Amino acid sequence: MKPLSFIIITYNRPKDALELLQNLSKLDSAKELLEDVIVVNNASTDDYASVKNFQDPNLPVIYIDAEENLGVTRGRNFALQYAKGEIVIFLDDDAVLQNADALVNLLKAFEKPNFENRSIAIVSFKILYYDSLQMQKNGLPHKQFEQYKDKCGFFTYFFAGGAHAIKRIVLDEVGQLPAEFFYGMEEYDLSYRILDKGYCIKYDSSIVMLHKESPLGRKPRSEKQRMMWVNKTKVAYRYLPKIYFFSTAIMWSIEYLLKTGFDLKGWMKGWKQILDIPKQEQRTRIKESTLNYLRKVEARLWY
Repeated sequence: MKPLSFIIITYNRPKDALELLQNLSKLDSAKELLEDVIVVNNASTDDYASVKNFQDPNLPVIYIDAEENLGVTRGRNFALQYAKGEIVIFLDDDAVLQNADALVNLLKAFEKPNFENRSIAIVSFKILYYDSLQMQKNGLPHKQFEQYKDKCGFFTYFFAGGAHAIKRIVLDEVGQLPAEFFYGMEEYDLSYRILDKGYCIKYDSSIVMLHKESPLGRKPRSEKQRMMWVNKTKVAYRYLPKIYFFSTAIMWSIEYLLKTGFDLKGWMKGWKQILDIPKQEQRTRIKESTLNYLRKVEARLWY
C-alpha cells in the first residue's frame, strides 16, 4: 500500500481540475507515493469529459460523479470511502502545487518532532496566490498573521481546509468532518476533536499551494457569510467554555452586518439559528489540557 491519497472535490471548474491532475502527475515520486487520486464531480453542469478521461501512468485517478451537490464537507466525507492511503491530502480544485518535491516534503513534515508528546495529525500547507505569488492571508492557519507569516513551520489550532493532509487513522478515531456544515468552519470542528484526543496540528511552508483566487478575494454572499457565523458559533458552543459561545455569536454578528452591507433580514435569520443552538446542540467541552495547548499556540478563541 502506498502512503498517500489525494481528494479533490470539484464543481464547475473542469479546466482547473484538469490542470491540477496534470500538475500532480509531474510531482517527484508521484508514482511511488500516490495510492489513489479521488476526483468527485459535485453534480456540476459543466462538461468534465477531459477530467473523466484523463490518464497518466503516474496517477491512479478514480473519477466519481456525485448525484447531488454535496457541499464541501459531505463531498469530502463521501470521497473518503474510496481513499486507501495512510495520509489523505485535500486540495481545492482551483489550485496546483508549486514545488515538485511537495509530496516528499509532506512525508518529512509528518516525521518531524511533535509538540509536547502530541503526535502530528494534520499538516497545513503554505498558500500563495497563483498570479502574484503573494501569501494568502486567510490561508495561514493562525490569526496573528504578521507574527507567523514568515515562519517555516509552527504548531497551531486549525488548518487550511483546501490545502492540508491528515492521517487516516486520526479520522477513523475522531470521526469525519461535520456533515451538517454545508459551508464554512468545518476545520475548527474537526480540529478541536483532534486536539482533544491528544494530537497536534502543524503548518509547514515546504509544501506550497498556488491558489487561483484573486488577492481581492470573492465577496461572500449573505447566505455563505451567515453559514460561517452560525457554524463558528456552533463550534464554540460544542467545545469551548460558554463565554466564547457568547463572544463568538456577538462579534460574528457584527462581522456579518459589515460584510453584507447591513443585511438585516439575514442578520435576524442568523440570530434565530444561534438562539436555537443550546436546544439543538450537545456540549462536549474540551479538556483543560486541550485549552492549555490552545493557549500555548496563541489561539484566538473569542471569535
